[in-house]
Amino acid sequence: MSKYLDPKADLTFKRVFGEHKELTISFLNSLLDFSGDERICSIEYQTPEMLPDTSARKYSIVDVKCTDSLQRQFIVEMQMVWTTDFLKRILHNTTRAYSRQLRKGEDYASCMPVYTLCLLNENLPKDTFKRTERPVLLAERSPFDCSDFMHVFRLMEEGSPDHVIEGLNIVFVELKKFNPSSVMYKKMMVLWLRYLTEIDENTSDVPAEMLECAEIRQAIDILERSAYTDAQLDSYDDFWDGVRVSLSLDPDYRFKKGLVEGEAIGMKKGEAIGMEKGAKAKAVEMAKILKRKGVDIDTIALASGLSPDEINRLPL
Repeated sequence: MSKYLDPKADLTFKRVFGEHKELTISFLNSLLDFSGDERICSIEYQTPEMLPDTSARKYSIVDVKCTDSLQRQFIVEMQMVWTTDFLKRILHNTTRAYSRQLRKGEDYASCMPVYTLCLLNENLPKDTFKRTERPVLLAERSPFDCSDFMHVFRLMEEGSPDHVIEGLNIVFVELKKFNPSSVMYKKMMVLWLRYLTEIDENTSDVPAEMLECAEIRQAIDILERSAYTDAQLDSYDDFWDGVRVSLSLDPDYRFKKGLVEGEAIGMKKGEAIGMEKGAKAKAVEMAKILKRKGVDIDTIALASGLSPDEINRLPL
């Protein structure tokens, strides 16, 4: 029986970040790289929206929403299963959160920034972010020295990253690409990402440097299996079963998986064909040498593996 549960599941993710404000504040400040006046000091959780409990949503998306003391809104989402409408859904949810701030009779000045933080359990396809030559507002910047796994989007003028329209901020984090050594001088960011990528049901001993941080230690303690009821653990297991089923039923996933498997099979066949051609070439060269030396055909055939007809056709 494992000691810890995986923090990425619906049950554990919402237990940690949906019930412990101090942990959510630490997590957001570190992942969004807030400092000085930007730092979040307090938050209030928003009431979850009553969305249809479809299997696609239940097993692919885990989210927590909150507002800080400056009335900035934060959407933290754990995306378990990749879907083709992922980017459009994220953009829709972010802009909807921004537009819903404005009540009837209020001034536009009352609208505060919205930050969507998307934690991805799968790597983004290579062609996720389209390149275009025409002017666009949604452009990428990478201020964190970790652009290989983190992608930060804001509204800015193409070619002039210092010309920004404040309000919409979307951050994607590809957890499987995260490498602690690739992030410099961001200790809390590294610890939180290690928490999400290293702690799971196979964890028996937690690294000392993670336990030395009070917030991380508390978040790990919350994952202890003994803290959950049997019914909650059944729900936890159902979640992961649902994720696996969703992946197996997703045509895009099956296509990508089949493509990878097909490439692997093709590589093996190619290697086998290459080895076979190489061995044949060596046999032919050996047969030519023996034939020049006047060795009889049967002996050459026995030594090289070539047929007598093949040897007879070889030039001297």
